[in-house]
Amino acid sequence: MSTPVLQTHELVCRFGGFVATDHVNLCVQAGARHALIGPNGAGKTTLINLLTGYLTPTEGRVTLLGEDVSAMAQWARCRRGLVRTFQINQLFGDMTVLESVALSAAERQGLGGRWWKPLAARGEALDEAAAILQRLGLLADAYELTRNLAYGRQRLIEIALALAQRPKVLLLDEPAAGVPTSESRELFEVIAQLPREVTILLIEHDMDLVFRFAERISVLVSGALLLEDTPEVIANHPRVREVYLGEAHA
Repeated sequence: MSTPVLQTHELVCRFGGFVATDHVNLCVQAGARHALIGPNGAGKTTLINLLTGYLTPTEGRVTLLGEDVSAMAQWARCRRGLVRTFQINQLFGDMTVLESVALSAAERQGLGGRWWKPLAARGEALDEAAAILQRLGLLADAYELTRNLAYGRQRLIEIALALAQRPKVLLLDEPAAGVPTSESRELFEVIAQLPREVTILLIEHDMDLVFRFAERISVLVSGALLLEDTPEVIANHPRVREVYLGEAHA
């Protein structure tokens, strides 16, 4: 049986009298391709913010590789292998693709402050960046400014920046948001080919992509975990269809 790498334990987040996250027990196994779905306002982004340290839980705990990280800063969780992408991409528009990914690698190596030095001084970071770009099919774009690429390619660059942090768990917050259908399929094909050493937890509204990609799905409704199971069980569960999927997946 797989080992849990990321778990929440009775996790609660309140904003005044409003309960945004209601005693959630989420368990993501090592190497998983796990999706978190739910209707608008279900609390998905709040939960991701709790996992990554952007928010502090009112009650409960978050554990990463068995370690309680509930009070740990975002950067510290990142150093321990929990890395996130965002709904709106966070890129260096005036840098080339290669420079952007190499800078992310250099920051992880503690070399970010020496980025102004000649190219030879950052060779290791550049080599690592080139290898990541090749894995993601982005090597041909290495010397393009990131702002000049199609939006789907920009989303891939954001994933490349995350991979340069050498994540153990990669949280993808709506990676296909704003991406044309043809590009989103290519994006998910690339994500699906990432090595199993990288556990993936995904938030995504496009159910076709979710059911094609995920092996386990957790359904969040009104801040509480309704169900966690295989895509087949989720698709045919009457309560899930009622609150979220609709009869399109009947």
